[in-house]
Amino acid sequence: MYGSLDISTSGMIAQRIRLTAIASNIANRGTVLDSEGRINPYRARQVMLAPGDPSARTPDGRALGVHVAEIALDATPIRPREFNPDSPLAYKDGPHAGYVAETNVNPVVEQVNALEASRAYEANVVAAEATKQMLAQALRLLA
Repeated sequence: MYGSLDISTSGMIAQRIRLTAIASNIANRGTVLDSEGRINPYRARQVMLAPGDPSARTPDGRALGVHVAEIALDATPIRPREFNPDSPLAYKDGPHAGYVAETNVNPVVEQVNALEASRAYEANVVAAEATKQMLAQALRLLA
C-alpha cells in the first residue's frame, strides 16, 4: 500500500510543475524582447510527462507513478497580427517586416491546461487521503 502513496505523490509533483510552467506562460504572454533588447518573442513551455518515477527507492517503485520527462518549447508558430511599422516592437526585416511581434501563448489554452492540471492534482490528493484512511483502518484492525 505504500506504493500507492508514492504514486499519488509523484502525480502531485508532476502537476505542480505543470502549473508552474502554465503560470510562467501566462506571465510572459506579453514578453517579446530578450534580455539583450532584441525582438525575440517568448515561446510557451509545455511539460511532457512520462510513466514511472526514477527517484523511487526500489526497482518496483520506479515502475510506478509519473515524472516530468521534459519541459519543451511549444512548436506553435508565432504569428504577428498587427501591422505597425512605426512600433519599436515591429520586426525590421524578414517575412514579418512591419508587423508587431507577439508570443505564441494562447491564454484560453493555458487556462484550460491550468484547470486540467489543478483537477489532476486534486484527484491525486483525494487518492492519497483515501490510501491514508485505508492504512489507518488496517492498523485499527490489527490492534
